[in-house]
Amino acid sequence: MKFRIIIQPPAFDDLDETYVYLAKRYSPESAGAWHSGCIDAMQALVDQPQRHALARESAKLGVEIRQMLYRRHRSVYRILFTIEQSAVRVLCIRHAARDELTAEDVSTD
Repeated sequence: MKFRIIIQPPAFDDLDETYVYLAKRYSPESAGAWHSGCIDAMQALVDQPQRHALARESAKLGVEIRQMLYRRHRSVYRILFTIEQSAVRVLCIRHAARDELTAEDVSTD
């Protein structure tokens, strides 16, 4: 079964903010490679998204949140998502060193 990918606005914001940060810190080319690679990683969630581990916040928040680790060079980013029937909802994209998700981050309203 193929899942539909729904990218929440905060995840788009995370993509844009990370691109800008990487472009300033490294180069626009490096930032572009990170951005397109991250998009490709999210698109891969159409197949078997449940194969990815539960995020560490999942039990505490009472919501099944999964994470896909996206690694580019030495940096690791967590693509955090939920699975809803036939859709994968990408909530946000966070550097692995950032704070855990809160209930507010999980809200899809």
